[in-house]
Amino acid sequence: MHNLPHLTFVPLDKVLLHEQHDSSRTRPLVLRIRSSGIFRNPPIVTPLQDGSEAYMVLDGANRTMALRALGFPHVLVQVVEPDDPGLDLQTWNHVVWEMNARRFLNNLASIPGLELQPVPIGSVQPSLYDSYNLVLVRLADGTTYSLCTCIEDLPERVLLLNQIVNSYQESARLDRTNTLDVHTLSQIYPLFSGLVIFPQIRIKDIMHLAASGLLLPSGITRVTISPRALHVDYPLSELESEASLDKKNDRLDQWLKDILGRKGVRYYAEATYLFDE
Repeated sequence: MHNLPHLTFVPLDKVLLHEQHDSSRTRPLVLRIRSSGIFRNPPIVTPLQDGSEAYMVLDGANRTMALRALGFPHVLVQVVEPDDPGLDLQTWNHVVWEMNARRFLNNLASIPGLELQPVPIGSVQPSLYDSYNLVLVRLADGTTYSLCTCIEDLPERVLLLNQIVNSYQESARLDRTNTLDVHTLSQIYPLFSGLVIFPQIRIKDIMHLAASGLLLPSGITRVTISPRALHVDYPLSELESEASLDKKNDRLDQWLKDILGRKGVRYYAEATYLFDE
């Protein structure tokens, strides 16, 4: 058997988010978790390196917030070290549609501290760390604009990222994508407004920001981890139990031994599509 993912219980109040949370998704998820009686896919977390014994959620913010809403004391997580070779942090881009393109650009241009400049296609890349260019915006005809700032302070630039997303997320529909092909996107999305291309972010910076309480916009970080624990289906009663953390982890260890003993765990090395989500 391949080395198992590191599953453990941690205090829920020691788990921090790294991005803004969509609160509209909490109640439906609470109802689904409660009705199922199981906790299916543990959030992926990484320990902060500041001596706080806290963890940052890499993936699973909605599940974490649902458990908080339920008032559970602990959460079952998969722990991954920030330098784990199987951990990869990329950035999603935002497809914006059902918003007038001119209004879309005007909203972006009106953000204090930002300047909207047309640029040749492919001539620049967005960067969270360069002193000027921050985000790219591409329209359906390929016209590309750079959202530039002279602000160099990293937390201030992250606040600008939040303002950028806030400028369209309430007035338009959006989706995440890793493609840069606006021609294809405009064929798929009706009333395509534009593509927002975000900069890459280092995980150490995300951890530092999370520890200070500064969150990234929702839906711009894309985390992949291998190996990953899915369909764990651990009894929900164990999560809501008032038993001590040590007791819960002892029972988890025994549960893992039992399920391994009856060959209830299967490892897939290849890319896998799940059709029962």
